[in-house]
Amino acid sequence: MADMTEDAPWPALPYEVWKDTYATLHMWTQVVGKIALAQAPPVNHSWGVALHLTPRGLSTHSLPLGGRTFAVEFDFVDHLLLIRVSDGTHRGLPLVSQSVADFYRTTMSALQDLGLPVRVWPMPVEVPSPVRFDEDTIHHTYDRMFAQRVWRILLQVAHVFTATRARFLGKSSPVHFFWGSFDLAVTRFSGRPAPPREGPAFMREAYSHEVISHGFWPGNDVIPEPVFYAYAAPEPDGFNQAAVRPSAARYTADYGEFILPYDEVRTDRDPGAAIRQFVETTYAQAATLAGWDRAALERVS
Repeated sequence: MADMTEDAPWPALPYEVWKDTYATLHMWTQVVGKIALAQAPPVNHSWGVALHLTPRGLSTHSLPLGGRTFAVEFDFVDHLLLIRVSDGTHRGLPLVSQSVADFYRTTMSALQDLGLPVRVWPMPVEVPSPVRFDEDTIHHTYDRMFAQRVWRILLQVAHVFTATRARFLGKSSPVHFFWGSFDLAVTRFSGRPAPPREGPAFMREAYSHEVISHGFWPGNDVIPEPVFYAYAAPEPDGFNQAAVRPSAARYTADYGEFILPYDEVRTDRDPGAAIRQFVETTYAQAATLAGWDRAALERVS
């Protein structure tokens, strides 16, 4: 049984308790993500604009602007938003309870002061009833404990996802954080083009080729708990009936995914092994049903 103390590597993340911080942090990460979107080279599948985990939080990749390079990082150890520039200049903005509008204005002002005139479209994406960043006074909660806790969980999950990724020889994404949907994800590709997909341009490009994806998502009002997920796009016939493990995993037709509740994982005798089992069995079922060339794509242990 996993340790239940605050220092446990797999702490509890009760959605109903931390959902206000979650909603605020989601919008803050979208502000920073939009900065990356404005400056990052257009790497395929939007990989260049995703955030990545650091030993202290979540960061953009290095972003070029006017002969200099900068990065923006959420530091969940000292609770700062750090802007570092290649010429040695930097800013540290405190992460405290404040509205999205105040966070947006402060962040964009700091970039201007550093000689980084970034312009972004201040409208959130992938959320119902979006409110412009500069007008959002609804979301204003920042609980240090839960902000740090979700980052610690993401770090643990990233370590396991990276280890499972190492066995796949085909094209695979990094393990990275998508600020639009607020989830940590890693995706494998068969190498074959997928049927054309409807939706916005970034979504069509993201699914231009066959994929099997795994991730961790803190939930929402429909699924009010953090879960691991697995899906294939396009989904092969029979995948929704596939036998996967652990036994707590289930298919949800609403999302077209297998999900595994985080609470089932964190209370397991070996949480890492439970995640690996989920990734490996859902991948094996989807890849086999979709006719992927597994012999060519997988490393033999």
